[in-house]
Amino acid sequence: MNYDSSIDAALQRLHDEGRYRTFIDIERRKGAYPHAIWRKADGTEKDITVWCGNDYLGMGQHPVVLAAMHEALDATGAGSGGTRNISGTTVYHKRLEAELSDLHGKEAALVFSSAYIANDATLSTLRTIFPGLIIYSDALNHASMIEGIKRGGGLKRIFRHNDIAHLRELLAADDPAAPKLIAFESIYSMDGDFGPIAAICDLADEFNALTYLDEVHAVGMYGPRGGGVAERDGQMHRLDIINGTLGKAFGVFGGYIAASAKMVDAVRSYAPGFIFTTSLPPVIAAGAAASVRHLKTDQALRDRHQAAARTLKLRLKGLGLPLIDHGSHIVPVHVGDPVHCKMLSDMLLEQFGVYVQPINYPTVPKGTERLRFTPSPVHDAAMIEALVQAMDKLWAHCALNRAEMTA
Repeated sequence: MNYDSSIDAALQRLHDEGRYRTFIDIERRKGAYPHAIWRKADGTEKDITVWCGNDYLGMGQHPVVLAAMHEALDATGAGSGGTRNISGTTVYHKRLEAELSDLHGKEAALVFSSAYIANDATLSTLRTIFPGLIIYSDALNHASMIEGIKRGGGLKRIFRHNDIAHLRELLAADDPAAPKLIAFESIYSMDGDFGPIAAICDLADEFNALTYLDEVHAVGMYGPRGGGVAERDGQMHRLDIINGTLGKAFGVFGGYIAASAKMVDAVRSYAPGFIFTTSLPPVIAAGAAASVRHLKTDQALRDRHQAAARTLKLRLKGLGLPLIDHGSHIVPVHVGDPVHCKMLSDMLLEQFGVYVQPINYPTVPKGTERLRFTPSPVHDAAMIEALVQAMDKLWAHCALNRAEMTA
């Protein structure tokens, strides 16, 4: 067996298909986001504007968050020193979980090292807690949910994206006495569309199923206190488990679930992904708690965020670009080819200092490659104008004509 040749062949396939991923080296500057420095391979530097980050509200540089992290760093040092069970639970972790349970109106919350791990660990562990559990999963659920459902074993049903009729058919076809759970998202991050929360909760009530909602791309940004789309729609009390992240709108790092005290206790007691990993550093927990607490009352920041998204979508639509608009803050522009998508991304970066990462397969289906813009409250009118002018020039005048790019 020639292992090197197998590695070479695997990497070459990605290059041949135009979906080999490259990471650019950027340095965020405190107080300057979304401006950053791009450090090129040749050692030179270029000022850029980040248009694809998930620090949706700019909380990664908010003074309240930074002050809390400085305080915790000075008080405790760098790391947590262990797992949550073995010396790794601090007052900072407990404060964070209290803020999160309050945010979602639940009895308890549990913090993980990421929202990916929270989804994977929780969904796989639910099979242990509820033997014979059938999980009904939206076809476009995040990879972390898919992995957790697979890894737990047992029966699963995949319903067509946001298709309530199909979900009803699947639920009705199974044993009424079997334990059931419906797993779905509030905002699907690649198209920016919303899950039908109320309708799914109605089905869960009818078929005695649990509900599991991923609010990763909504917490902090939707609802009067930043509790997500479920809070905005008055549905939080109907959901059994809510998953969220601390690394997007809250601007820090980590993930969590919020649920009843019994549910959280069971997951805490059985999930290997929680039990056998070092807990978040106290400095991270402190910053995240400060961010969650602040956003419960900062509706003005949420309003500015939505205004920036509306403005960018309106301007890009004015250029006639193939924009995917479902009313959320996510702004995808359909390209439809991995090579063209990467080319546009590279030209925006090199010529205009606009950084937007190409989104290719397997993150999205082949033929739906896109540039995914994430405007924020700290993207001002001048930045939006510069982006729109760059897109207009490249879409109209690059070597690939517009018709070819959207084919």
